[in-house]
Amino acid sequence: MKSFPRLRAFGWFLAAIVYYEIAKQIAVRAASGLSSGDWLDFLNEVILLFLLLIGFGAMGYLGQRQKQPIKAMGLDARPGWKQEIALGSAIGWSGVVACVLPVALFGGLIVTFFTSWHQFLLIFLDLAILAAGALVQEVIFRGYPFQRLLEATNPVVAVLFLSAAYSASHIPDPGVTFISSVVIMIEGWLFSIAYLRTRALWVGFGINFAWNVSMAMLFGLPVSGILNFSPVIASNAIGPVWVTGADYGPEGSWLAAIVLVVMIFVLISATKDLKFRYVQPVIVPGGMPVDIDAISRRQHEQAMGPATPAPPQIVQISGLTAPVVAPPPPVSEIPSVAPEPHLPPAVEETPPQES
Repeated sequence: MKSFPRLRAFGWFLAAIVYYEIAKQIAVRAASGLSSGDWLDFLNEVILLFLLLIGFGAMGYLGQRQKQPIKAMGLDARPGWKQEIALGSAIGWSGVVACVLPVALFGGLIVTFFTSWHQFLLIFLDLAILAAGALVQEVIFRGYPFQRLLEATNPVVAVLFLSAAYSASHIPDPGVTFISSVVIMIEGWLFSIAYLRTRALWVGFGINFAWNVSMAMLFGLPVSGILNFSPVIASNAIGPVWVTGADYGPEGSWLAAIVLVVMIFVLISATKDLKFRYVQPVIVPGGMPVDIDAISRRQHEQAMGPATPAPPQIVQISGLTAPVVAPPPPVSEIPSVAPEPHLPPAVEETPPQES
């Protein structure tokens, strides 16, 4: 009985992967038909994100009876979701700084600035492209497919499998190496743990977005071997490959792998409150009702024998009688008290005098 829900969840996982491949082709064709210039990548990411939200939302509604499938996917506008993005952004930015500082110490950075107005205007477009791309990656690799694989297997298998798939999706990147594939896989671990710790995509999205923006637009370095996201500043890193990552950028260095492992522990420490708030298991009442008093009574009877019932108390209830009050005596029977007569004061007699 337990294997059937797992197989059902795995079936929805496979359906989500197939739908993603179809949606990706539709997005590429639609974006190419609408634009061929600077807006091509932005339209491609936005259309793909729209198709994924619609398709995965429909799957969640039909397959898992989710009343709010977008919210269940991890895009819940719950209290504090903006702070979660800020937390992830701080972790992502700190990780890039930790990767770039050793480059300056062990080698160097040759920085080139571009001052044309067109390049400055592209900053906002590139920010939008990186934001949409980071959200697309979270929805695919940590959203609905990841959640169904969690139901079908367990967290360890789901994280390892989809992190490997996340790394494989970067194989077409220019300058990819074995080291870069390992680094991208560790990134997948980091983002997956962010979801497992918060049950939302906001922290992972913040890390992903800040990591790419800091690397490309703040330091002018390649992001997964791509230099298209550095419209104003471009840097050429000089130093050993294990630190600089060569043409692939910092994500192609062993230093980035070490930094990402440290970031995992930082993430675990920084999300303690979120884990306590959103990942605690829900207590579902079940079983049979238990009468504690009856159990105690049975235990007492087994130890002491059945208790002898006490004789019933007889309470006699008599009629109520009003207190007897003696009537007042009649007026004739009241003794009269005659007033004492008022006598004149006594006159002392004077004896006659002898002559």
